[in-house]
Amino acid sequence: MVHKTRGIVFRFVKYGETSIIVTIFTETFGLQSYIVNGIRSKSAKNKIALYQPLTLLNLVVYHRENANIERIKEIQCFHPYTTIPSDIKKSTIALFLAELLNKIVKDESHAKDLFEFISQSFITLDLLEENFENFHLQFMLKLSRYLGFGVQNVNEVLGGRVTSEEIEKILATVLKSDYQTAIKMAADQRRELLDLLLKFYAEHIETLGEMNSVTILREILH
Repeated sequence: MVHKTRGIVFRFVKYGETSIIVTIFTETFGLQSYIVNGIRSKSAKNKIALYQPLTLLNLVVYHRENANIERIKEIQCFHPYTTIPSDIKKSTIALFLAELLNKIVKDESHAKDLFEFISQSFITLDLLEENFENFHLQFMLKLSRYLGFGVQNVNEVLGGRVTSEEIEKILATVLKSDYQTAIKMAADQRRELLDLLLKFYAEHIETLGEMNSVTILREILH
């Protein structure tokens, strides 16, 4: 059966000499894998840009129940990013969040709501002109609500861990803020909040493990 759906690229791996297998989180079917033949050949090399992580796509796909790998019939980017690729802070935040999503998004339930949240969040990041240094912290708190362990208050994040009263106040502000909200915090406070959120996630998701992009994120968002 052929279906129309939107999707966001999570990752791709090389397959054979010129092909790739791309993992896309789709609005209709959740997480899906597709084989794309010949995309790494000289004649098609420009098209591989459509399969870069976090690319937002309109798709026409073949879909069979219980199939491990499907094929894409038609593909088009519905929001080409204008600032994320060129802004070092935004691209670093996007790199970190792409790694996070790849590690934790497995379930296909509520795919439509989760896709809408993820896609609109990255469109917002792309369009923001200022006050986006805390975007990843806000994203993680908001994302938790779609993963079944949504945060209602500061104590749920802390889980008994001790921190300063100032950090608790900042966390409470981040918890109820939207992406456009300007939140004042120092770089060391931002790093501490990130550590707290990663520990919070690790308590709920066994597959989280080490985040390779954390080091560069801390360096860039100084």
